[in-house]
Amino acid sequence: MEGLCLAGLLALQDPPRVEVPVAVFKCQSAGIKVVMVTGDFPKTAAAIAKQVNIISTSDPNIKDQWEIQKKYGITELEAMSHPECNAVVVSGDKIFDMIKEEDEAGMDEKDKGKRLLGWLKKPYCVCARTTPAQKLIIVEACQKLGQIVAVTGDGVNDSPAMKTANIGIAMGIAGTDVAKDAADMILLDDNFASIVNGIEEGRLIFDNLKKSIA
Repeated sequence: MEGLCLAGLLALQDPPRVEVPVAVFKCQSAGIKVVMVTGDFPKTAAAIAKQVNIISTSDPNIKDQWEIQKKYGITELEAMSHPECNAVVVSGDKIFDMIKEEDEAGMDEKDKGKRLLGWLKKPYCVCARTTPAQKLIIVEACQKLGQIVAVTGDGVNDSPAMKTANIGIAMGIAGTDVAKDAADMILLDDNFASIVNGIEEGRLIFDNLKKSIA
């Protein structure tokens, strides 16, 4: 192609809601771990996670796999398992490769997914470019770690993970009918901060019940 002239560039931004960073910080303060599972590319997902406090930017000791990889000159996979790496961005293809390796090695069912469990144990975890099947694997892995898992989503691709989670939370406005049917709770305002407010009220009721019984 010849003789073309650049007329301009167009960029689109979908910024997170202003109240989300505070809501995520509240979760972390209350002992609730927030894991981001998204279809975005890893570097994009990491940037958004840092914007909303899912990966802390206030602590200089927080290192992701790319920083560890650069520091020690090791592979990205080795960096993700490094003890100094406390923030990981797991892409769906890594989960797929891990499952393929385990199947080819003929590993027992009880031993499968140990690498994924190690990633999920990190203080900060983001899962990027995930398929519906991989979202389901992530939820089951969190439950294997003894965690009570709540999954939020709005599409058909989120439904298997929401159904398997201890509680599925569908978006009331943007959510599809399939997602709402799979969910245990519907978020009427599509706002993550409302989930945190709900947990706060639930814990208050629980405390009051304990006081009345005592």
